[in-house]
Amino acid sequence: MYKRLSILFLICFYAYQIQAQTNGTLSVSVTTSSTGGSYSPRNILAIWVEDGSGKFVKTLLAYANTRKTHLNTWEASTTAAGSAFNSIDAITSATQSSHGTRNCSWNGTDYNGKLVPDGTYKIWMELTDKNSTGNVAPVTFIKSPNVQKLTPAAVPSFSSVSMNWNSSVTGIPSEMTRSNTIVVYPNPGTGQFIVLGENIKSLKVTDLSGKIIFTSKTPVFDLSGQPEAIYLVAIKTDRGTVVQKIIRK
Repeated sequence: MYKRLSILFLICFYAYQIQAQTNGTLSVSVTTSSTGGSYSPRNILAIWVEDGSGKFVKTLLAYANTRKTHLNTWEASTTAAGSAFNSIDAITSATQSSHGTRNCSWNGTDYNGKLVPDGTYKIWMELTDKNSTGNVAPVTFIKSPNVQKLTPAAVPSFSSVSMNWNSSVTGIPSEMTRSNTIVVYPNPGTGQFIVLGENIKSLKVTDLSGKIIFTSKTPVFDLSGQPEAIYLVAIKTDRGTVVQKIIRK
């Protein structure tokens, strides 16, 4: 019994250590097009990051100068953070004379240079070619130790969108790196959970009565719509199935 409790403690400790320690680079590429405004093909554009609660994190690109006040969504986000039109460390330029492919990246930090916790974020894109709000598009992204490649469907003014996250996890104990440990974190958590481990093929989440809540072939699942309770996560790997107990708080 003591050995089992020690193992559970170590797994929880490792999960705590891993949480909020993922760094890496999110590469963003998008091709822009007109909103049909009177200034087309001239346009202004902003791309920025918000966290899961809608709070401004960092601007990645700001192609705007005197007309930036017409990027109303970006303005509102940065103003709410107390730093209107914040573009620290962002790619910046004046109004663009034509459309094309725009590229920028995010290193997982906020505009103060602090590495932000793993979890759900939104990459926002806003473009206008008129003296009013143009087109706005958010893309949900989960910051985690897992490499991700996102190719969202085209929306007005934004096509050929690709977002690639290449992570490097720091602070993982070497004992865990060498083992076959499977960790679900954060645990306890409020909704978004991520499974960390090798050769994960699928997972199934059930309540304690055995009712299936969620199945997936990816290591990410969301229980934000479920009641606070204890759940079981059956994780299938090439070595067999591991069952983890998690708490949705």
